[in-house]
Amino acid sequence: MINSESPSHHTVIVTGASGGIGRATVHAFAAAGYPVLATGRNEEILRSLKSETGCDYIRGDIRDENFVRSLFEHAGKKGRIDALVNNAAVSYIGVLQDMTAEAWDDVINTNLRSVFLTCREVIPLFLRQGCGSVVNVSSVWGNVGASCEVAYSASKGGVNAFTKALARELAPSHIRVNAAAFGTIDTQMNAFLSPEDRSALEDEIGMGRFGTPEEAADLILDLAVHHPYLTGQIVTMDGAWT
Repeated sequence: MINSESPSHHTVIVTGASGGIGRATVHAFAAAGYPVLATGRNEEILRSLKSETGCDYIRGDIRDENFVRSLFEHAGKKGRIDALVNNAAVSYIGVLQDMTAEAWDDVINTNLRSVFLTCREVIPLFLRQGCGSVVNVSSVWGNVGASCEVAYSASKGGVNAFTKALARELAPSHIRVNAAAFGTIDTQMNAFLSPEDRSALEDEIGMGRFGTPEEAADLILDLAVHHPYLTGQIVTMDGAWT
């Protein structure tokens, strides 16, 4: 568990909160009684999240070092931070030979650099508390790689290695670091699929359907809040796809 006190006294930070999994994650933690500090780039969605859940939010670019520093300065003033959920991510579909360096940097900076920046800022806070939990949102493509998604696969593979290494580094300090590697979740990231492509993909998944953002959020909440001996793990949820 995060700790034994009432969750109403603690804050959970969720990045990429204006996306499908991020938004569902904010709802899941709020429903469980945890105050949430959400961040993302879509002001309208963040406003609606505040209205729906009562969460606090700060709009900004999680790739930016100065913004991340200010985010955690703000969070630290609110009191105890018990969990960090690194969910911000973008994808790129296309063959590697056609990818620009700018597009590569966008994927790596959003999906991997952001995890470094947020963890670097939260670790001193966790050390002072004597505990804390990080959940990094990864992908099955970080486990096995995907054709035409080389940058995305590389970024999520990096997240997986980062998770395992940081967990070993922080375990003596009672700080847990895990990742949730999802298969196809029914979010805007997959909205580009035609009905035919979606149906064909569903046929490849053992459970015959995409996962829901709410199912993903439930796993993230579980990893953050429970299992005090679980750390350094990449927990895959893909409906028996890969």
